[in-house]
Amino acid sequence: MAAATYQASVREKGQLTLPARVREALGVSPGDEIEFEITDAGVVEVHGLRKIRTDQAWFWTERWQAGEREASEDIAAGRTVRHEDADSMFAHLEEEN
Repeated sequence: MAAATYQASVREKGQLTLPARVREALGVSPGDEIEFEITDAGVVEVHGLRKIRTDQAWFWTERWQAGEREASEDIAAGRTVRHEDADSMFAHLEEEN
């Protein structure tokens, strides 16, 4: 795939609007931050940042997110079981092991 080029104009107060494809590539949404890193060679690298509370960081690990994706796929495919109460749920889980 060929590299794509996008442009944005810097306004008087240093503001600019990132084109939608650039926002998508950075993985940023309104409220996210952007980090600019200037290398020794003078190249500016741009990285999207998201603030995550430290007590919620576990949820955003790749392992946990993979589990979330798997669960969402199971729900979408109807691979679920409904239980009448907690006791029957735990009994079912013990049977699965």
